[in-house]
Amino acid sequence: MTNSTLQIQLQNQTSSSTVYAYITGTALNNNNALFLLQADGKTPYYPPNPSKTGTPINANTSISLGGPGSSVSATIPQLAGARIWFSVGAKLVFYVNPGPGLVEPSIFNPSDANHNTSFGFMELTFNSSQLFANISYVDFVCLPIAMTLKDSSGTIQHVSGMPSNGLQTIATGLTAQTQKDGYPWSSLVVKNGSGQLLRILSPNSGILLNPSWFQNYWTNYVNQVYSQYTSQKLTVNTQASFGNVAGQVSNNSLSFGPGGSFRKPSAADIFSNSSGPFATGGNAETNTLIPRLAAGFNRSIMLSSNTVPNGATPSQYYQNATTNHYARIVHVTNLDGGGYAFPYDDVTPDGGVPQEGAVFSSTPALLTVVCGGANAYK
Repeated sequence: MTNSTLQIQLQNQTSSSTVYAYITGTALNNNNALFLLQADGKTPYYPPNPSKTGTPINANTSISLGGPGSSVSATIPQLAGARIWFSVGAKLVFYVNPGPGLVEPSIFNPSDANHNTSFGFMELTFNSSQLFANISYVDFVCLPIAMTLKDSSGTIQHVSGMPSNGLQTIATGLTAQTQKDGYPWSSLVVKNGSGQLLRILSPNSGILLNPSWFQNYWTNYVNQVYSQYTSQKLTVNTQASFGNVAGQVSNNSLSFGPGGSFRKPSAADIFSNSSGPFATGGNAETNTLIPRLAAGFNRSIMLSSNTVPNGATPSQYYQNATTNHYARIVHVTNLDGGGYAFPYDDVTPDGGVPQEGAVFSSTPALLTVVCGGANAYK
């Protein structure tokens, strides 16, 4: 069982002295109230319910981290859906809508006050059972973030994140991929008004802004998969009470009997993991198949193995020419290979190596979160 509060160390490993942190979430022990931590790193702020959308937050929630190498301490209560945000060069602006609901910085809206600010976040849930925290690249990549968790017994878990030049490394890799296959990987690279590298969108984020991108990217691969499993069976280990479930293509759908049928997914379905055949519903067995199939497509292991996810190891992921190259390059760039690069990147073969870049403990003592990538280590 965890304590009622968690100690967090926030560290600036950028080359800038203008770095801020923010902590947001839902306060589990305060009627699930919207929570932000104030600038002193210890005082909660619970925004009142506003009368109109886009109401400014009436508190200073910008935690200044000081110069390069500096650290500040913070204390949070038990939170769900929490994020620790960082910004470099400028403060972030948060608003509140009726509810109250938090209006977070947006990478999708060019008129958002934070659009041209360099920012990023990591995610955590801290409840009475455990702390679970991870680095997320599901929507975009920007600032390098690393985590170290020490529990009450002194055990250390560490997620390395990217080095300080990680964003440029990913941008270079995506540009090279476009030169190789002609698809708009390089268009995922976003620059600011001065032409400087700002952030890199995930393919799903890119498609949300530009629906025509990658439209036919997966077509041939999907056709090959469905052709292969017309004559043989695909076995999915649900890693749940349903056990191993065998499926085969019939009438142009991959059918798993009681587990449901999956029509051919589009590029948008594969990159989002949440639409078309990968949209969850009321069938519990289907809902266990979806993550494993979606991960299998993103990692391009559907042709090389007829057993997912247990039929492949990380060294076999992303080996087909048609794959999620954003995820491939993000994992290669992270010093220990960890980090959520798509929504089901936490699908792990039994006994396998997790890919999601997470730390967790039922007895957390100190979570150190580092922004900037300098002195990053495995």
